[in-house]
Amino acid sequence: MKQSFRSENRKSVAVGAGCTYKGSMRVLGIETSCDETGVAIYDGELGLMAHVLYSQAHIHAEYGGVVPEIASRDHVRKLVPLLDECLEQAGCNRSNIDGIAYTSGPGLVGALLVGAAAGRAIAQALDVPAVGVHHMEGHLLAPLLEEEPPQFPFVALLVSGGHSMLVEVREIGVYRVLGETLDDAAGEAFDKTAKLLGLGYPGGPVLAKAAETGDPAKFRFPRPMTDRPGLEFSFSGLKTHTRNLWNRHSGDVNAKADIAAGFQRAVVDTMVIKCRRAMQQTRCGQLVIAGGVGANLELRETLQRAGKKYGWSVSYPRIEFCTDNGAMIAYAGYHRLQAGESEPDVIRARPRWPLHELMATTHPK
Repeated sequence: MKQSFRSENRKSVAVGAGCTYKGSMRVLGIETSCDETGVAIYDGELGLMAHVLYSQAHIHAEYGGVVPEIASRDHVRKLVPLLDECLEQAGCNRSNIDGIAYTSGPGLVGALLVGAAAGRAIAQALDVPAVGVHHMEGHLLAPLLEEEPPQFPFVALLVSGGHSMLVEVREIGVYRVLGETLDDAAGEAFDKTAKLLGLGYPGGPVLAKAAETGDPAKFRFPRPMTDRPGLEFSFSGLKTHTRNLWNRHSGDVNAKADIAAGFQRAVVDTMVIKCRRAMQQTRCGQLVIAGGVGANLELRETLQRAGKKYGWSVSYPRIEFCTDNGAMIAYAGYHRLQAGESEPDVIRARPRWPLHELMATTHPK
Protein backbone atom coordinates (compact mmCIF):
# COMPACT_ATOMS: atom_id res chain seq x y z
CA MET A 1 0.00 0.00 0.00
CA LYS A 2 1.15 3.49 -0.77
CA GLN A 3 2.44 5.43 2.21
CA SER A 4 2.39 9.21 2.29
CA PHE A 5 2.79 10.45 5.84
CA ARG A 6 2.32 14.13 6.44
CA SER A 7 2.72 15.14 10.03
CA GLU A 8 3.93 17.90 12.30
CA ASN A 9 6.51 17.67 15.08
CA ARG A 10 7.89 14.43 13.67
CA LYS A 11 11.00 13.69 11.66
CA SER A 12 10.29 11.83 8.46
CA VAL A 13 13.83 10.52 8.40
CA ALA A 14 15.52 7.18 8.29
CA VAL A 15 15.74 4.86 11.25
CA GLY A 16 18.87 2.96 12.13
CA ALA A 17 22.02 3.67 10.15
CA GLY A 18 20.85 6.46 7.90
CA CYS A 19 18.37 4.63 5.68
CA THR A 20 14.79 3.48 5.77
CA TYR A 21 14.24 0.01 7.13
CA LYS A 22 14.98 -2.64 4.52
CA GLY A 23 12.77 -5.69 4.24
CA SER A 24 9.89 -6.68 6.45
CA MET A 25 9.56 -5.44 10.02
CA ARG A 26 8.07 -7.13 13.05
CA VAL A 27 6.44 -4.50 15.25
CA LEU A 28 5.20 -4.80 18.82
CA GLY A 29 2.15 -2.59 19.42
CA ILE A 30 1.00 -1.31 22.83
CA GLU A 31 -2.39 0.33 23.50
CA THR A 32 -3.13 1.91 26.91
CA SER A 33 -5.13 5.03 26.11
CA CYS A 34 -8.10 4.36 28.40
CA ASP A 35 -9.48 1.20 30.02
CA GLU A 36 -8.20 -1.56 27.73
CA THR A 37 -4.67 -2.91 27.78
CA GLY A 38 -3.82 -4.23 24.33
CA VAL A 39 -0.65 -5.81 22.96
CA ALA A 40 -0.06 -7.18 19.46
CA ILE A 41 2.69 -8.22 17.08
CA TYR A 42 2.41 -7.36 13.39
CA ASP A 43 4.81 -8.63 10.74
CA GLY A 44 5.00 -7.09 7.28
CA GLU A 45 5.15 -10.50 5.60
CA LEU A 46 3.19 -12.71 8.00
CA GLY A 47 0.54 -10.17 8.96
CA LEU A 48 -0.95 -10.09 12.45
CA MET A 49 0.88 -12.77 14.41
CA ALA A 50 -0.80 -12.37 17.80
CA HIS A 51 -2.89 -9.96 19.81
CA VAL A 52 -4.11 -10.01 23.39
CA LEU A 53 -6.50 -7.66 25.14
CA TYR A 54 -7.53 -7.08 28.72
CA SER A 55 -10.59 -4.95 29.51
CA GLN A 56 -11.03 -3.08 32.78
CA ALA A 57 -14.77 -2.59 32.22
CA HIS A 58 -15.72 -4.79 35.16
CA ILE A 59 -13.52 -2.70 37.46
CA HIS A 60 -14.95 0.65 36.41
CA ALA A 61 -18.55 -0.61 36.33
CA GLU A 62 -18.73 -0.11 40.10
CA TYR A 63 -18.16 3.63 39.56
CA GLY A 64 -20.35 4.06 36.48
CA GLY A 65 -17.43 5.22 34.34
CA VAL A 66 -13.67 5.14 33.93
CA VAL A 67 -11.65 6.27 36.96
CA PRO A 68 -8.34 7.53 35.49
CA GLU A 69 -6.10 6.64 38.45
CA ILE A 70 -7.49 3.11 38.66
CA ALA A 71 -7.06 2.71 34.89
CA SER A 72 -3.39 3.75 35.06
CA ARG A 73 -2.61 1.40 37.94
CA ASP A 74 -4.28 -1.52 36.23
CA HIS A 75 -2.28 -0.93 33.03
CA VAL A 76 0.88 -1.14 35.15
CA ARG A 77 -0.32 -4.39 36.65
CA LYS A 78 -1.38 -6.05 33.39
CA LEU A 79 1.00 -4.82 30.69
CA VAL A 80 4.07 -7.00 31.29
CA PRO A 81 2.09 -10.26 31.64
CA LEU A 82 0.24 -9.41 28.42
CA LEU A 83 3.54 -8.71 26.64
CA ASP A 84 4.81 -12.15 27.64
CA GLU A 85 1.53 -13.78 26.58
CA CYS A 86 1.59 -12.06 23.19
CA LEU A 87 5.17 -13.14 22.49
CA GLU A 88 4.27 -16.71 23.42
CA GLN A 89 1.23 -16.70 21.13
CA ALA A 90 3.34 -15.37 18.27
CA GLY A 91 6.01 -17.99 18.87
CA CYS A 92 8.81 -15.45 19.02
CA ASN A 93 10.99 -13.78 21.61
CA ARG A 94 12.08 -10.22 22.27
CA SER A 95 15.09 -10.47 19.99
CA ASN A 96 12.72 -11.01 17.02
CA ILE A 97 11.12 -7.57 17.47
CA ASP A 98 12.29 -4.90 14.99
CA GLY A 99 10.28 -1.91 16.24
CA ILE A 100 7.88 -0.68 18.92
CA ALA A 101 4.65 1.26 18.45
CA TYR A 102 2.63 2.64 21.34
CA THR A 103 -0.37 4.92 21.68
CA SER A 104 0.90 8.43 22.38
CA GLY A 105 -2.55 10.09 22.42
CA PRO A 106 -5.25 11.14 22.71
CA GLY A 107 -6.46 9.53 25.91
CA LEU A 108 -6.02 9.60 29.69
CA VAL A 109 -2.62 11.06 30.45
CA GLY A 110 -1.69 8.57 33.17
CA ALA A 111 -2.77 5.59 31.08
CA LEU A 112 -0.88 6.89 28.06
CA LEU A 113 2.28 7.36 30.10
CA VAL A 114 2.24 3.70 31.13
CA GLY A 115 2.30 2.53 27.51
CA ALA A 116 4.72 5.22 26.37
CA ALA A 117 7.19 4.49 29.18
CA ALA A 118 7.00 0.75 28.53
CA GLY A 119 7.36 1.18 24.78
CA ARG A 120 10.37 3.46 25.06
CA ALA A 121 12.02 1.23 27.66
CA ILE A 122 11.60 -1.89 25.52
CA ALA A 123 12.93 -0.04 22.47
CA GLN A 124 15.99 1.10 24.42
CA ALA A 125 16.62 -2.40 25.77
CA LEU A 126 16.33 -4.02 22.33
CA ASP A 127 18.05 -1.15 20.48
CA VAL A 128 15.18 -0.84 18.01
CA PRO A 129 13.20 2.23 16.85
CA ALA A 130 9.95 3.26 18.50
CA VAL A 131 7.13 5.52 17.39
CA GLY A 132 4.13 7.06 19.16
CA VAL A 133 0.89 6.37 17.29
CA HIS A 134 -2.22 8.54 17.15
CA HIS A 135 -5.07 6.53 18.65
CA MET A 136 -7.52 7.69 16.00
CA GLU A 137 -5.18 6.69 13.18
CA GLY A 138 -5.15 3.23 14.69
CA HIS A 139 -8.94 3.07 14.47
CA LEU A 140 -8.92 4.43 10.93
CA LEU A 141 -6.52 1.71 9.78
CA ALA A 142 -8.02 -1.19 11.77
CA PRO A 143 -10.26 -2.27 8.85
CA LEU A 144 -7.12 -2.82 6.75
CA LEU A 145 -6.27 -5.79 8.98
CA GLU A 146 -9.15 -7.77 7.47
CA GLU A 147 -8.66 -10.35 4.72
CA GLU A 148 -10.69 -8.19 2.34
CA PRO A 149 -9.71 -4.62 3.33
CA PRO A 150 -11.54 -1.56 1.99
CA GLN A 151 -10.07 0.12 -1.06
CA PHE A 152 -8.84 3.72 -1.06
CA PRO A 153 -10.25 6.27 -1.01
CA PHE A 154 -12.95 5.70 1.60
CA VAL A 155 -14.93 7.64 4.18
CA ALA A 156 -14.58 6.49 7.79
CA LEU A 157 -17.21 7.05 10.46
CA LEU A 158 -15.14 6.93 13.62
CA VAL A 159 -17.38 6.64 16.67
CA SER A 160 -16.13 5.82 20.15
CA GLY A 161 -16.43 6.89 23.76
CA GLY A 162 -14.42 10.05 23.22
CA HIS A 163 -14.75 10.75 19.51
CA SER A 164 -17.34 11.03 16.76
CA MET A 165 -16.00 12.13 13.39
CA LEU A 166 -16.16 11.59 9.67
CA VAL A 167 -12.79 11.33 7.95
CA GLU A 168 -11.88 10.98 4.29
CA VAL A 169 -9.03 8.48 4.00
CA ARG A 170 -7.21 8.96 0.72
CA GLU A 171 -4.38 6.56 1.55
CA ILE A 172 -2.37 5.52 4.60
CA GLY A 173 -1.27 8.75 6.25
CA VAL A 174 -3.42 11.10 4.17
CA TYR A 175 -6.64 12.01 5.96
CA ARG A 176 -9.11 14.88 5.84
CA VAL A 177 -11.47 15.53 8.74
CA LEU A 178 -14.92 16.21 7.28
CA GLY A 179 -16.80 16.76 10.51
CA GLU A 180 -16.58 15.95 14.21
CA THR A 181 -18.50 16.29 17.43
CA LEU A 182 -18.99 19.70 18.96
CA ASP A 183 -19.64 18.30 22.46
CA ASP A 184 -20.44 14.77 23.65
CA ALA A 185 -19.26 11.92 21.46
CA ALA A 186 -21.73 9.16 20.60
CA GLY A 187 -20.10 6.63 22.93
CA GLU A 188 -20.07 9.15 25.77
CA ALA A 189 -23.76 9.86 25.16
CA PHE A 190 -24.51 6.12 25.32
CA ASP A 191 -22.61 5.80 28.61
CA LYS A 192 -24.32 8.79 30.23
CA THR A 193 -27.78 7.75 29.05
CA ALA A 194 -27.28 4.18 30.28
CA LYS A 195 -26.20 5.54 33.66
CA LEU A 196 -29.27 7.81 33.76
CA LEU A 197 -31.54 4.82 33.12
CA GLY A 198 -29.75 2.70 35.71
CA LEU A 199 -28.56 0.17 33.14
CA GLY A 200 -24.90 -0.03 34.13
CA TYR A 201 -21.53 0.37 32.42
CA PRO A 202 -20.25 0.27 29.70
CA GLY A 203 -23.30 2.00 28.30
CA GLY A 204 -23.26 0.93 24.65
CA PRO A 205 -23.89 -2.82 25.07
CA VAL A 206 -26.31 -2.55 28.02
CA LEU A 207 -28.39 0.18 26.38
CA ALA A 208 -28.55 -1.77 23.11
CA LYS A 209 -29.73 -4.82 25.09
CA ALA A 210 -32.46 -2.82 26.82
CA ALA A 211 -33.54 -1.35 23.48
CA GLU A 212 -34.30 -4.81 22.09
CA THR A 213 -37.59 -4.94 24.00
CA GLY A 214 -38.49 -1.28 23.59
CA ASP A 215 -40.57 0.67 21.07
CA PRO A 216 -38.35 3.28 19.38
CA ALA A 217 -41.43 5.20 18.20
CA LYS A 218 -43.07 5.50 21.63
CA PHE A 219 -41.41 8.83 22.39
CA ARG A 220 -40.25 11.59 20.07
CA PHE A 221 -36.49 12.16 19.88
CA PRO A 222 -34.67 14.85 17.88
CA ARG A 223 -32.01 14.06 15.26
CA PRO A 224 -29.40 16.66 16.29
CA MET A 225 -28.00 19.02 13.66
CA THR A 226 -29.66 17.24 10.74
CA ASP A 227 -31.89 20.23 9.97
CA ARG A 228 -28.91 22.26 8.72
CA PRO A 229 -26.04 21.60 6.32
CA GLY A 230 -22.73 20.29 7.55
CA LEU A 231 -21.14 17.13 8.90
CA GLU A 232 -20.65 18.04 12.55
CA PHE A 233 -22.22 16.04 15.38
CA SER A 234 -23.75 17.12 18.68
CA PHE A 235 -25.30 14.75 21.22
CA SER A 236 -25.52 16.85 24.39
CA GLY A 237 -29.00 18.13 23.52
CA LEU A 238 -30.21 14.61 22.82
CA LYS A 239 -28.88 13.55 26.21
CA THR A 240 -30.77 16.39 27.91
CA HIS A 241 -33.97 15.49 26.00
CA THR A 242 -33.61 11.91 27.20
CA ARG A 243 -33.16 12.98 30.81
CA ASN A 244 -36.31 15.09 30.67
CA LEU A 245 -38.28 12.17 29.22
CA TRP A 246 -37.02 9.86 31.93
CA ASN A 247 -37.93 12.36 34.67
CA ARG A 248 -41.50 12.44 33.34
CA HIS A 249 -42.01 8.75 32.63
CA SER A 250 -39.76 6.82 35.02
CA GLY A 251 -42.86 5.43 36.76
CA ASP A 252 -43.91 3.63 33.55
CA VAL A 253 -42.78 0.01 33.67
CA ASN A 254 -41.99 0.03 29.94
CA ALA A 255 -40.42 3.48 29.81
CA LYS A 256 -36.83 2.35 30.32
CA ALA A 257 -36.81 0.03 27.30
CA ASP A 258 -38.81 2.46 25.14
CA ILE A 259 -36.50 5.38 25.95
CA ALA A 260 -33.42 3.23 25.33
CA ALA A 261 -34.81 2.18 21.95
CA GLY A 262 -35.78 5.71 20.98
CA PHE A 263 -32.42 7.13 22.02
CA GLN A 264 -30.48 4.49 20.11
CA ARG A 265 -32.61 5.01 16.99
CA ALA A 266 -32.06 8.78 17.16
CA VAL A 267 -28.26 8.36 17.39
CA VAL A 268 -28.21 5.84 14.56
CA ASP A 269 -30.46 7.94 12.30
CA THR A 270 -28.28 11.00 12.92
CA MET A 271 -25.12 9.16 11.98
CA VAL A 272 -26.70 7.64 8.87
CA ILE A 273 -27.84 11.07 7.65
CA LYS A 274 -24.35 12.50 8.19
CA CYS A 275 -22.73 9.51 6.46
CA ARG A 276 -24.94 9.95 3.42
CA ARG A 277 -23.94 13.61 3.20
CA ALA A 278 -20.25 12.70 3.49
CA MET A 279 -20.53 10.11 0.74
CA GLN A 280 -22.23 12.62 -1.55
CA GLN A 281 -19.65 15.30 -0.75
CA THR A 282 -16.59 13.12 -1.35
CA ARG A 283 -18.09 10.88 -4.05
CA CYS A 284 -16.42 7.91 -2.42
CA GLY A 285 -17.95 4.51 -2.96
CA GLN A 286 -16.76 2.93 0.30
CA LEU A 287 -17.86 3.69 3.86
CA VAL A 288 -15.94 2.21 6.80
CA ILE A 289 -17.21 2.12 10.38
CA ALA A 290 -14.56 2.14 13.12
CA GLY A 291 -14.43 2.64 16.88
CA GLY A 292 -16.30 1.05 19.76
CA VAL A 293 -19.77 2.26 18.77
CA GLY A 294 -19.15 0.56 15.42
CA ALA A 295 -20.00 -2.69 17.21
CA ASN A 296 -23.63 -1.53 17.60
CA LEU A 297 -25.73 -3.94 15.53
CA GLU A 298 -28.51 -1.46 14.76
CA LEU A 299 -25.96 1.00 13.40
CA ARG A 300 -24.40 -1.70 11.23
CA GLU A 301 -27.69 -2.96 9.87
CA THR A 302 -29.08 0.52 9.19
CA LEU A 303 -25.93 1.62 7.36
CA GLN A 304 -25.92 -1.58 5.32
CA ARG A 305 -29.46 -0.82 4.16
CA ALA A 306 -28.52 2.77 3.39
CA GLY A 307 -25.52 1.63 1.38
CA LYS A 308 -27.63 -0.69 -0.74
CA LYS A 309 -30.17 2.09 -1.30
CA TYR A 310 -27.70 4.81 -2.23
CA GLY A 311 -25.03 2.75 -3.97
CA TRP A 312 -22.04 2.58 -1.64
CA SER A 313 -20.52 -0.38 0.17
CA VAL A 314 -20.10 -0.57 3.93
CA SER A 315 -17.40 -2.46 5.81
CA TYR A 316 -16.25 -2.84 9.40
CA PRO A 317 -13.33 -4.29 11.28
CA ARG A 318 -14.19 -7.42 13.24
CA ILE A 319 -15.90 -6.73 16.57
CA GLU A 320 -12.69 -7.27 18.57
CA PHE A 321 -10.97 -4.53 16.52
CA CYS A 322 -13.79 -2.00 16.99
CA THR A 323 -12.82 -1.45 20.61
CA ASP A 324 -9.36 -0.22 21.60
CA ASN A 325 -6.73 -2.87 20.79
CA GLY A 326 -3.02 -3.35 20.25
CA ALA A 327 -3.38 -4.75 16.72
CA MET A 328 -4.41 -1.42 15.21
CA ILE A 329 -1.48 0.32 16.96
CA ALA A 330 1.01 -2.29 15.77
CA TYR A 331 -0.32 -1.96 12.20
CA ALA A 332 -0.25 1.85 12.14
CA GLY A 333 3.17 1.87 13.77
CA TYR A 334 4.49 -0.66 11.26
CA HIS A 335 3.68 1.62 8.34
CA ARG A 336 5.19 4.67 10.02
CA LEU A 337 8.37 2.85 10.98
CA GLN A 338 8.64 1.17 7.58
CA ALA A 339 8.39 4.60 5.97
CA GLY A 340 11.41 5.69 8.00
CA GLU A 341 9.69 7.88 10.55
CA SER A 342 11.38 8.51 13.86
CA GLU A 343 10.89 10.73 16.90
CA PRO A 344 13.05 12.17 19.67
CA ASP A 345 13.95 9.51 22.21
CA VAL A 346 11.63 10.83 24.93
CA ILE A 347 8.55 9.57 26.74
CA ARG A 348 5.68 11.68 25.48
CA ALA A 349 1.94 11.48 26.11
CA ARG A 350 -0.55 13.74 24.37
CA PRO A 351 -3.96 13.50 26.12
CA ARG A 352 -5.32 16.06 23.65
CA TRP A 353 -4.14 15.49 20.10
CA PRO A 354 -6.51 16.65 17.35
CA LEU A 355 -6.30 14.45 14.28
CA HIS A 356 -5.72 17.46 12.02
CA GLU A 357 -2.41 18.04 13.80
CA LEU A 358 -1.22 14.62 12.73
CA MET A 359 -1.37 15.23 9.02
CA ALA A 360 -2.00 17.82 6.34
CA THR A 361 -5.70 18.43 5.97
CA THR A 362 -5.43 18.95 2.23
CA HIS A 363 -4.25 16.64 -0.49
CA PRO A 364 -3.63 16.84 -4.21
CA LYS A 365 -6.74 16.86 -6.33
